[in-house]
Amino acid sequence: MLIKKAAIFVMALLLSACGYHLRGAIQLPENMKSIYVEGGSGALLEQFKQVMKASSAQLSNSRAGAGIVIKIFNEDFNRRVLSLSARGKSNEFELNYRLDYEFANAKDVTLMERQSVEIKRDYYNDQQYIIAKDNEETGIRNEMYQQAVQTIVNRARVVLESGAK
Repeated sequence: MLIKKAAIFVMALLLSACGYHLRGAIQLPENMKSIYVEGGSGALLEQFKQVMKASSAQLSNSRAGAGIVIKIFNEDFNRRVLSLSARGKSNEFELNYRLDYEFANAKDVTLMERQSVEIKRDYYNDQQYIIAKDNEETGIRNEMYQQAVQTIVNRARVVLESGAK
């Protein structure tokens, strides 16, 4: 019994020493533990909540309590057909997600000018499994939202760390 406990303790030490952290977790500076997001779709805000929760941070309900304000502009999600079958049905789609954002502090002083994020994915649309393909598209959209949030949070972290030096 003592050997099992010792083995578990050693494994826990090894995992913490190797830099292991939960998937989706991002190391955030102290002044980024509370973020206010202005604008953006519900799906994007949901991804922000998930990333913040995994990173031991939170989304603020107001500008006043936030370390950084992320302003979202011109969010757009498009789907276009890439190829057609012999019957004229779509075989392949391309999903394109684009948004502009900028960073400010709680007093609305701009920390970084407006920049954009654009993410593209394509997938095969098998006409025999239409319901499964709809679910696949939903999953791909969620991954695109998550990638956009990770990109924005990483850039915010860099901006805050460079401003602190």
